[in-house]
Amino acid sequence: MWTDLRLVPAAAGAWALTLAAPSVSWQVLAVLAGAAAAAAGALTRGRPAGAALVVSAVLAVLSLTAAGAAARSWDRAGSPLPGAGGTVMLELETDSDPRRVAGVGPPRVVVEATVTRLSDGADAVVLDDRVVVFAPAEGWAGLLPGQALRTRAAVGPADPADGVAARVSARGLPELLGRPPWVQRAAGDLRAALASSAARTLDQPAAGLLPGLVVGDTTELDPVLAEEFRRAGLSHLTAVSGANVAIVLAGVLAPLRRRAVDRRAQAVVAGLALAGFVLLARPTASVLRAAAMGAVSLLALASGRSRVAVPALSATVVVLLLVDPRLARDAGFALSVAATAAIVLLAPGWSRRLRTHGWPRLLADAVAVSSAAGLATAPLIAGLSGEVSLVSLPANLLAAPAVPPATVLGLLAAGAGPLAAPLADCLTWLAGWPVRWLVLVARTAAGLPDAATGWPAGSTGALVLTGLLAIGALALWRWPRLRALALALVVGAVLLGWPLRQVTRGWPPAGAVLVACDVGQGDALVVPTGPGEAVLVDAGPEVAPIDRCLDRLGIDRLPVVLLSHLDADHVGGLAGALAGREVGVVATGMLSPADDRGAALSRAAREAGARQEVLVPGERRRIGPATVEVLAPAPEIATASADPNDLSLVLRVTVRGLRVLLTGDLSAQAEQRLMRRGVDLRADVLKVPHHGSADNDPDFLAASGARVALVSVGADNTYGHPTRRLLGWLSRAGMRVYRTDRSGDVAVAGTAGEWAVVPRGADGSTAAPSAEASEPSSQPLPAPMPARPGAGPWRRPGTVGGS
Repeated sequence: MWTDLRLVPAAAGAWALTLAAPSVSWQVLAVLAGAAAAAAGALTRGRPAGAALVVSAVLAVLSLTAAGAAARSWDRAGSPLPGAGGTVMLELETDSDPRRVAGVGPPRVVVEATVTRLSDGADAVVLDDRVVVFAPAEGWAGLLPGQALRTRAAVGPADPADGVAARVSARGLPELLGRPPWVQRAAGDLRAALASSAARTLDQPAAGLLPGLVVGDTTELDPVLAEEFRRAGLSHLTAVSGANVAIVLAGVLAPLRRRAVDRRAQAVVAGLALAGFVLLARPTASVLRAAAMGAVSLLALASGRSRVAVPALSATVVVLLLVDPRLARDAGFALSVAATAAIVLLAPGWSRRLRTHGWPRLLADAVAVSSAAGLATAPLIAGLSGEVSLVSLPANLLAAPAVPPATVLGLLAAGAGPLAAPLADCLTWLAGWPVRWLVLVARTAAGLPDAATGWPAGSTGALVLTGLLAIGALALWRWPRLRALALALVVGAVLLGWPLRQVTRGWPPAGAVLVACDVGQGDALVVPTGPGEAVLVDAGPEVAPIDRCLDRLGIDRLPVVLLSHLDADHVGGLAGALAGREVGVVATGMLSPADDRGAALSRAAREAGARQEVLVPGERRRIGPATVEVLAPAPEIATASADPNDLSLVLRVTVRGLRVLLTGDLSAQAEQRLMRRGVDLRADVLKVPHHGSADNDPDFLAASGARVALVSVGADNTYGHPTRRLLGWLSRAGMRVYRTDRSGDVAVAGTAGEWAVVPRGADGSTAAPSAEASEPSSQPLPAPMPARPGAGPWRRPGTVGGS
């Protein structure tokens, strides 16, 4: 049976033009729309067939796409909103649920909205402009879609590729104008009922996962669990996806088919069920995408006819791009299209072949769908994340049986919640068992060594992996005898290669005294103090990178966590560091009394079972082989007007005679103040302040006398870090520079007399060590010294015992 691919070029053309449109003027787009329409009209005269029909379809779709893009560009160019200066009064209507912005600090949310009125003094303008709003969580977090409100806000321009007219920063509480539509209120009540029932009935993290799996409510989803699902290749289960839609439609249609109900009646019932589910899960772009792709997938699986499904998929892509052009740049949209295409083209045939070999239908369908979707999306995931999940297929196969019962029971619990809370709790309790299985599968898969391996990010990595998979698939199909060899190679890699890699992987290096984790544009430094134990200094901007770094180092106990200051690039990933690990103390330096981020830190420490302490200069602690000295900040400078960067906790860590100076985000002014105080800054290794900013004092850098400078910095950051000026100062001071954006994790290993710097490599491959010692040496790294158990209390110089 041949596959109808005639609409595929039209879908591809619409996608390509939508991607290019933001960089093209509306005049050019209008001309293109007219020219494409004229050409399509010329081709359709008479009775076009074959290639002419395909080309005319492509031209017609391009005309519609260009016309829509021209209209949006013209509206954006004529809108007064992006140019509104200062603080203005806006009336707007929310288009989505507010989503919390991650990070330690005052809770904030982001919400999509449509501005209906702009007031600037005595003038007012009626508008219909889509915007993205950043606002404090207080007063905004519980808003429903469709809520009209008035707020004072600062307005700034947005990138045309964002698909919105402007970015809005709200000031204070919103003034509500009426109530949301009754449909949104009803959907909100159902969602709230499910979340409340899950909180009453289930323990974490299942209580946070169930609403996300069923209705896309990820408000209470543990960010560390979300990362574990991603590493296991199960991230589509943490929010609404096409699988949810297929399960809902299959559950609604199954009893109708058993009773041989007319297909037209089935279509009506399925349409109503789909509309109700979309309203419950919110008609956002991601949910509409999932609904469309789920319906197409169900059509393919139910009919087994890819000839019907591929045109439906192509038409769906075109319609969705015309309705919401932002989907063209949405990674989730690309993944959904790739997965759905694989399901409709490959899964039916694979399932039939497995059934001919005696596989049960349900198992054959599950294996075929998971395999097809996994193979199709692997190149995109690799290009986006720079990783390939090696456990995705088995994890999805293990998770597949639990998804339908969890989804169905969760939906029933949501429906019962507003009417009968005890019944809802019973249904939620039942749904908790398959949800706990999903958590177990994700955590086990993500916790396996090499569960995800590094891969070149970007389009190059995606294309390379696509080519390798295509060549492999073609070879296995063309030469069947290779299948036995391929199976033998896979079994050998699992039984022999994987254990051998764990023994010879070479990371972390023996005798490591410091590891600068590659966490992007932020700081996270680890001082190993014993088997499975370390002191952590800062946690980077996100939960995933620091969690992965600590896992690579085998750290499951953190006797002390030291936070230089509370900016998000140093503490945003704190939850990832603390979750699942034994934590003793979380400590900071003196904070400004105007810094209102301390409450969030206290809550995080309390949830981790840790004590919280504040450190002052002169205090020190012995933790295993490491001695930690506090050099700054002095309490008297922690005023309400103090810059948080200048209140960075400055530490000197000494391990086996090797000294490391950790400087947070100090500015040049703060560095000069330290030097005027006569603080001893001598060290062998310097963690460069503020990611290599030019706001540094060259005399301060030179005063450390360090041989090696570590720069914790994100690749392609927009700040220009590290600056050429800063690198020049370090070179003149005789320091060799190691950067996490180029070297990945960087370890310092050895003792005072013989030590080396060992970059792990940005691709995860350990590089050869670079010797940096008081007497240059190329001898091998020393063996690790045994850690001394226990950790003494903080003490001031000249005192004995606890403070």
